[in-house]
Amino acid sequence: MTAHDAPTEKAMRPEDLTRLFVERSNAGDAAGVAALYEPDAVLAYPPGSRTVGRDAIRALWEKVLAGRPHFEPEEPLPTLVSGDLALTSTPPRDGAGARAQVARRQPDGSWLRVLDQPEFVTPPEHAT
Repeated sequence: MTAHDAPTEKAMRPEDLTRLFVERSNAGDAAGVAALYEPDAVLAYPPGSRTVGRDAIRALWEKVLAGRPHFEPEEPLPTLVSGDLALTSTPPRDGAGARAQVARRQPDGSWLRVLDQPEFVTPPEHAT
């Protein structure tokens, strides 16, 4: 696949979603990021909020990516798969909290995110 084909590349393994997210985000491709989600997906971002649906996720990422942030790949933790569902997760580079996503296998064999919790941190009142 060439660089021009990258935005249409599908995640054929759940773990591919994180790589494609980083590539598309760094390219400023909000539509490409949103294409990694099912139409009715739920993204827990901004922290404390929920962004529901691919269109809302695309609009959110247009705003986020306008600032041209740079994302670094993070080493994935082992993926848990049960049938057509997968739980993927990565520890952030700063070691604070975790990230987790639920992905679903699509009829064509590719994977899309259904639920995305990009920031899992312990609320201050529950920290030990």
